[in-house]
Amino acid sequence: MTLEIPRLLLIDSYDSFTHKSFSLAALCRQAIPNVLITIIKNDDFEIGNLLPYLPYFSAIIVGPGPGSPEVSEDVGVVRDLWKLKDHDLLPIFGVCLGLQSLAIENGAILKRLKAVKHGLMSSVHHRSMDLFDAVGSIRAVRYHSLHVKLKEDGEVEELAWAHDEENGKVVMAIRHKYLPFWAVQYHPESVCTEGGGVQVLRNFWRLAQTWTKKKGRSIMNWNEEVERIMGKFWPYPTAPAPLSTPNDRPAVIVSSLLRPEITVVDACEAFGASNESSRFALLESASQPGRYSILACISSSTLQITYRVGDESVTLTKNDQVSNETLGLQDIWSWLGKFMQSRAVEDGSPQLPFWGGLVGCLSYELGVHSLHIPLCRDSTNMHPDVNFIFVERSIVFDSHTKRVFVQSLRPNDHSWVARTIERLENLPLSSSSASDLAICPNPTITIPNKNRYISNIQQAKEHLYAGDSYELCLTAQTQISIPSSGCKVGSASWQRYKKLRKANPAPHSAYLRLHPTTLLSSSPERFLSYSRPPDSICQLRPIKGTVRKAPYITRSVAEKALIGNPKEVAENLMIVDLIRHDLHGVVGEDVEVKQFCSVEEYETVWQLVSVIEGRLCDRAHSISGAGDQLGWRVLKESLPPGSMTGAPKKRSVEILQQLESQERGIYSGVFGYWCVGGSGDWSVTIRSCFKYDESAGCSGSREEWVIGAGGAITALSDPASEWDEMTTKLQSVLRAFGALSSSAD
Repeated sequence: MTLEIPRLLLIDSYDSFTHKSFSLAALCRQAIPNVLITIIKNDDFEIGNLLPYLPYFSAIIVGPGPGSPEVSEDVGVVRDLWKLKDHDLLPIFGVCLGLQSLAIENGAILKRLKAVKHGLMSSVHHRSMDLFDAVGSIRAVRYHSLHVKLKEDGEVEELAWAHDEENGKVVMAIRHKYLPFWAVQYHPESVCTEGGGVQVLRNFWRLAQTWTKKKGRSIMNWNEEVERIMGKFWPYPTAPAPLSTPNDRPAVIVSSLLRPEITVVDACEAFGASNESSRFALLESASQPGRYSILACISSSTLQITYRVGDESVTLTKNDQVSNETLGLQDIWSWLGKFMQSRAVEDGSPQLPFWGGLVGCLSYELGVHSLHIPLCRDSTNMHPDVNFIFVERSIVFDSHTKRVFVQSLRPNDHSWVARTIERLENLPLSSSSASDLAICPNPTITIPNKNRYISNIQQAKEHLYAGDSYELCLTAQTQISIPSSGCKVGSASWQRYKKLRKANPAPHSAYLRLHPTTLLSSSPERFLSYSRPPDSICQLRPIKGTVRKAPYITRSVAEKALIGNPKEVAENLMIVDLIRHDLHGVVGEDVEVKQFCSVEEYETVWQLVSVIEGRLCDRAHSISGAGDQLGWRVLKESLPPGSMTGAPKKRSVEILQQLESQERGIYSGVFGYWCVGGSGDWSVTIRSCFKYDESAGCSGSREEWVIGAGGAITALSDPASEWDEMTTKLQSVLRAFGALSSSAD
């Protein structure tokens, strides 16, 4: 029989690089017409509680995951599926950990690979039958450090295999001889798997239907009670956000002038950048391919929003008055969504990316919390996890057209806009340069302990060999202490930012002085951007792989060093697959890798960049404006940035917490804006430094700055080289303090 509406139960083993196996679900939707998919985690049910619901499903997909099939916490209910009795039996397809579990439950031996295969591609050979009927050549992506040796003449037989120079023959696909169980070791859902993806899933579905018809198995009708227990089908429906009426929405007042000689620095210094005691916010495109720079015009009436994970309320500061608003049953994301919904605007200039809205930064720990990982708060990290100002007045610089735009969200604020335009027209140009800036002498720089960092690398690699992770972005912090007594204007944080932007001009630079945090950033990496609704395009641009420019480093040399390096490509691929999963979880099926591992030229470096896009299809066309929850949900579900954690994300973050033994704080989080028009643009907080201001200005005895740096650890990593890479990344930021680090044992 052929089921009109097939239903799959996808059991996730905390893989798919984040919460659930969304990319594998998308592949199933591509392979099986009209399929409905329910996703659960492998520890959501014990087998006794799951059995009553199996008759409601056509088949089960067992997703991949970190860890070992011999560890019950890693596989959960999966190991019990291979022991189903006849009356409970249904077709099952396993991936990676799923194959290993099926094999060892049927007498196979689990072994470690001599050479780990994480994010690497292999040719897969097969017998052109069963799962591989009418399947041609296969180039498949592998994420595993463990493999199985099948029992001779056992009940599980080999369907496909790979020949590794280091490992010999490795099982790549199996089937049970008598039961409707199939599995593959490679990842059919990876963006780079060729030939072994959708067709193999189609073959599984054909085999499953044949078995179902032969056994006369019928599928029970779905009902609300089953949905209440098992959850809704993926892609998950999105509820429309409540709309304000057009009459409630303020108009954006905007005017512009053309004065090419005005620099962003000139304007910033005219609008308070040098006043250390005041708040200030600049998001700057200090180099190509960046285009727009955003200067927030802050006054005492500008609202500041701060929050720390675990607090029961949000702190609001305005006109030097501090108040708290209780969150109640909602989380901080819901609170921010409602806040922005009430301030939605639709009629700003379409050519400008930002009309006004939230500007600021989100910490790494906020993302860790969203993964449902407990935080052990570090008493040395006092920075808010959410630190925003709501920008009503702004100046936007377009480096392509050389136009300067002045905007206001405040009603009847035409006079302020006119005065600001006049002020910019008459702005005197500065003759100072960053090289002339005075810097406080004798900074004390404490870089990480070399022996401890290398030991952490070795421990990280052991986790990789054990199958706990595929890639770990290990980091460490450098401390800079500077005497601030009697400090001059030249030693203020703004002066440091000017030196930083000169030493390391970057497309995603920022100077955020939002007390108690001051952040100086020269980040090269855009994390996430999403355009205005309806039908928003959401884009992520992970960077993994960097070659610093030099006279002899041509594009061809850079491409050979990056694209020609299996380690660099594997690092990038793992993050691309991670991001695809993150996007699929929010936007559904419409996710596409627009660019994979292309070398892009920046001012000081060549970078290996991939581009992943998801279309925020407007399933509810009434959603519009800043309250569009889809773009904001992508940010929430994608934190912390995968390029700063590794993959799978949840397990990798748990391992990194153990290895690093301190909070990252602002570093590895994101900074950027959420526009009142519904768009957003966020960058990864790297190549940055930050400090905690116990009080504004230079009243303390010392300035204490923190710089985070690190690198992606893979099975191919050399500890000494990784140490050198980490210390090299410190140099451009340390130049802002007139110093360079030296290696420390």
